[in-house]
Amino acid sequence: MTFENGIYYSLSDFLKQKFGTKTVKLSIDAGFTCPNRDGLKGIGGCIFCGGKGSGDFAGDRVLSIKEQIESQKELISKKWPSAKYIAYFQAFSNTYASAEILTHKYSEALLCSDIVALAIATRPDCIENEVLDVLKSFAEKTYLWVELGLQTSNEETGRFLNRGYTNADFKKAVNILNTAGIDTVAHIIVGLPGESREDIINSVKFALSCGINGIKLHMLHVIKDTALYEIYKDKPFNIMTLDEYTDTIVEILRIIPPDIVIHRLTGDGPKDITVAPIWSFNKRNVLNLIGKKMRAEGFKQGDLT
Repeated sequence: MTFENGIYYSLSDFLKQKFGTKTVKLSIDAGFTCPNRDGLKGIGGCIFCGGKGSGDFAGDRVLSIKEQIESQKELISKKWPSAKYIAYFQAFSNTYASAEILTHKYSEALLCSDIVALAIATRPDCIENEVLDVLKSFAEKTYLWVELGLQTSNEETGRFLNRGYTNADFKKAVNILNTAGIDTVAHIIVGLPGESREDIINSVKFALSCGINGIKLHMLHVIKDTALYEIYKDKPFNIMTLDEYTDTIVEILRIIPPDIVIHRLTGDGPKDITVAPIWSFNKRNVLNLIGKKMRAEGFKQGDLT
């Protein structure tokens, strides 16, 4: 497989191949919550998750879905006037509601002009039969993928994170979605407290073994007003350096088959509330360093598979 950037199968490559033009995600806060916040599974959520449910850069939930989409399109269209758009339901657990509510919210997004796909972020324990029927119905109307937070395959770390679900839940959700013909994307956090390089590699291998279609990799962020921040303040744990992180990503890319879409290799949190790592604010620098290290050794995604 030929990669546009020469080293890995980026989401940009995939979307351009699928839709024939620049395609941009519009991040939405559709007003959902999470079973790990409302008491069904727990209170307070995962310890790394902030008050916006991992949707710090999503739209404002006081606005309608249409208003969030149109306001973001107005800004983006100045840079990419011919772009198409994906409605990305990002904040909190976006399948955690009744079939009626999900249908209404997803439909509102699809009614907006130039929306060519839906991306739905959720938890693996929020894919029940009723929800699956809704997802299948929308997958018949448009391209749709579901993002599932794995974070780690180390069950002990998962309990420390207050994740509230198991590896078996993740594997079951991916299988159910695959059977329905719906693409899945796994989220994995690199640099969790106490985890070794082997733990990180094992998490990636586990996600791949489940049959995912895409993967999102990003470093651990310590964000103010989270349980993780309180732990870090009391007893600071090791935060990966830029070199350590990029070396790890290079190793990961080499074991990911070349047909798996790389949705993310880095990420950043809001500057006013992110405590560490500060180097993550310069996303372009992180990506450039990964590319530099890969090219220097002649490495490509999947060259060890």
